[in-house]
Amino acid sequence: MANIEWQDFEKVELRVGTIVKVLQFPEARKPAFILEIDLGSDLGIKKSSAQITHHYSEKELLGKQVVCVTNFAPKQIGKIMSEVLITGFPDQNGDVILCTPDKLTPKGAKLF
Repeated sequence: MANIEWQDFEKVELRVGTIVKVLQFPEARKPAFILEIDLGSDLGIKKSSAQITHHYSEKELLGKQVVCVTNFAPKQIGKIMSEVLITGFPDQNGDVILCTPDKLTPKGAKLF
C-alpha cells in the first residue's frame, strides 16, 4: 500500500447523507438499488446505484444515514446517472456492509 499525503486525503469529500428513496434496479448487472440521498441544503438530494441487496431491504434503508463520496464526477450506471458513491466494506463473501455513523449526524456533515 502506498502512503498518501494529508493534502491527498483533503481532496476527498466524505459527507453524511440520509437515504430518502429506494427503488429496485432490475436493469443492473448485479442486484442493486437506486438510492436518493439527502445531503443537506448545500448539496441537496443526489442519486446513487448500490449493490447492497444482500444485507439490506428497501424498508431498512429508508432513513438510514450513510457516508458518501460527493466529489467524484457523475457516472452513468445503466439508466441512472450516479452522482455520489456510497461507502461500505465487504463481508467475508464480498457483499457490501454500509459505512454509517453510529449516532444521528447532521445531513451534509463532512468527515474530518
